[in-house]
Amino acid sequence: MSEFDDLYRENILDHYKSPRNYGTLEHAHAHAEGQNPLCGDQVSVSVAFGADGDTIDQIRFEGRGCAISQAATSMLTELVVGKKAADVAAIPKEELIEEIGIPLTPVRLKCAILGLGVLKVALHKAKDTPLPDEWQGLDFG
Repeated sequence: MSEFDDLYRENILDHYKSPRNYGTLEHAHAHAEGQNPLCGDQVSVSVAFGADGDTIDQIRFEGRGCAISQAATSMLTELVVGKKAADVAAIPKEELIEEIGIPLTPVRLKCAILGLGVLKVALHKAKDTPLPDEWQGLDFG
């Protein structure tokens, strides 16, 4: 294992043990929930938009599950604050995977992108942003 891998693993553990933007958002403009039935991960995402009605001003998440799903969602919340809903809806999963920084098995990949999918569903429901095919037809509460 390289020094780089160690650094990314430490970052994942830090986000898992001390998640950023964890909790509820009372006056959310967008909300969705989702789960990964393969390993039991669950994530709920709430978003509040700024004065322009389109820029993410606040985001909170709650969830439970493996370190990858919870840490990746925590990292995601830091990436999206201050961005327009349409820009966030267009974020490719590869951008989040790159942020995570370690190789992921196909099962862990589903864990890692759960929060991103839930966020995209929340934005789709609230702002009618495009919903990628991979998230079509899934039940996200």
